[in-house]
Amino acid sequence: MARRRRAIKKKPVADARYASPLVEKLINTVMRRGKKTLAQKIVYTAIDRTREGTDSVDPLDILHRAVENVRPKLEVKSRRVGGATYQVPVEVPPERQITLALRWIVNFAKNRKGIPMIRALAQELKDAAAGQGNAIKKRDDLHKMAQANRAFAHFRW
Repeated sequence: MARRRRAIKKKPVADARYASPLVEKLINTVMRRGKKTLAQKIVYTAIDRTREGTDSVDPLDILHRAVENVRPKLEVKSRRVGGATYQVPVEVPPERQITLALRWIVNFAKNRKGIPMIRALAQELKDAAAGQGNAIKKRDDLHKMAQANRAFAHFRW
């Protein structure tokens, strides 16, 4: 438990091009070493590339679908009870759902070796929007683990 006062939640800032807080969070997740301009270039180009081959009018449609598909509803947290550690399934708060989804998408895009980050991110977003890919598999594995440990749900507090 925190020993000091609660941290103040900041209002999410909207990005410059799409005026979307979700895109700003994606940019901040992609950003490394404070190079925000490079991260913006990567994200904006990846969003443009996801639109190629589709007749979607809204440029953020695929991004919203991808995040919606990857968002985990349950996760497991370790609880120590009487000398034993249990994996207790808990519901994920909405803010953390989005954070985890974006983090998984970006990390799996980074792990695609041999192709530039722009193409990797665009492909990962397309895969997630279609309901397949590594990020969807990670979410499904997390849900399976929570389902397998639902017998310990009474340890939640």
